[in-house]
Amino acid sequence: MRLVMKFGGTSVGDGPRIRNVAKLVKRYYDEGNEIIAVASAMTGITDRLYEMAQTAKDTCSIADIEKSFSEVASRHAAAIDGAIDDPAIKKEVSLVIEQRLSELKNAIVAVCYLGELTNRSMAFIYSFGERMSVPILSGSLRSMGVKSVALTGGEAGVITDSKFESAKPVQITDVKVKENLLPLLKQGTLPVVTGFVAADPNGTITVLGRGGSDYSASIIGAAIDADEIWIYTDVNGIMTTDPRIVSSARTLSCVTYLEAMEMSYFGAKVLHPKTIEPAVKKGIPVRVLNTFQPDHPGTVVLMKDASGNGNLIKAVTMIKNIALINISGAALSGTPGTAGRIFSALGKEDINIIMISQASSEFNVSLAIDGAQADRAIAALQKEFSEDLAHNITCNNNVCVIAVVGERMAGSPGVAGRLFTALGDSNINIRMISQGSSEANISFVVNKDDAQKAVKVLHDVFELDKL
Repeated sequence: MRLVMKFGGTSVGDGPRIRNVAKLVKRYYDEGNEIIAVASAMTGITDRLYEMAQTAKDTCSIADIEKSFSEVASRHAAAIDGAIDDPAIKKEVSLVIEQRLSELKNAIVAVCYLGELTNRSMAFIYSFGERMSVPILSGSLRSMGVKSVALTGGEAGVITDSKFESAKPVQITDVKVKENLLPLLKQGTLPVVTGFVAADPNGTITVLGRGGSDYSASIIGAAIDADEIWIYTDVNGIMTTDPRIVSSARTLSCVTYLEAMEMSYFGAKVLHPKTIEPAVKKGIPVRVLNTFQPDHPGTVVLMKDASGNGNLIKAVTMIKNIALINISGAALSGTPGTAGRIFSALGKEDINIIMISQASSEFNVSLAIDGAQADRAIAALQKEFSEDLAHNITCNNNVCVIAVVGERMAGSPGVAGRLFTALGDSNINIRMISQGSSEANISFVVNKDDAQKAVKVLHDVFELDKL
């Protein structure tokens, strides 16, 4: 088989874990599979890089920067010791990491002197997490006798536009990935590629947005026509709900692409939302597996559910830290272009709308957005609408979004009735409701204090613990 195996930050969190990943990859390599490994930064490193960059811009506190820098350097030095046995390979990888650390320090110093942190600079600084973890994983594989090479996303052929912190792949990516990676596979070489990190057509480093390592794996898998894409995390696949809320939550053996996309957008953090898109276009199965329980079957994501599970509902998910914005006024009714102006005003501020609902009277429009963007959203809407058009713009930060997901809900009467009856019987008030034409999810807003109770009630009513 031709496989892309992606490993998240917890999977490569330290030297022993990187060694564990190398053994796992080697196991499938030794079985004769063609493998490309994609790796994230070590746990917490990307956050530390962000903090260093912000400190450099805001205060240029040398003491704080040196403390963070020393932590990053020592963690990677320890990882090399824990992951690589061969002294020559260990020395070689150490030199690579030392060079990367020197580049990182120069970048941080430059931000300090300038007092300015551009998107391009931030993307460059972000990239060091993956650009240091990948050589260590590749070195660990080589110390186990596997022919391997470490590559950045750009070197692998992932070419993007120049939106440095939230870059998107351009059309030539498929061609470049094939040109750069397929010859290596034919030679028996195992490429280890940086997740999240890519390059624009000029060779300048870009990143695919936080969580973009999954996306990198899917882009590469689609380009090389992989048989499957395996996403390794620290959980046993996609679950019926958050097990921290419902202890009886179960791992789903199979979900459809549509269900996985709905779950990822509505709070299930196992898969990055963009991950599915390249795989869907090629019909490539995506498996979600546990690095620490590698023999667990996990969850497979397919075009159609082949599990034989006839349940209408697959999962109940929750998004915290939501703001519910309400725009109301008599002048909204019958005024063409109002929704367009709302979307345009928020789009200019890069504010994503999670849910939208409008009453048929047209007197009221409700929006659910990320709570961290609430102040900017209110300011943008107040600027866009004069007082005589929208009499009132209010915001409620004390809410959560709950989504019930299942592709088989489409065309099945009574699901919404059971859902809302169960919530009503439990005295849970619904603030806003939305359902797309696909009918694959019903999402609604409740008060934060009722959110976990709502998840438990619906998980019980639809008997998800029996899947």
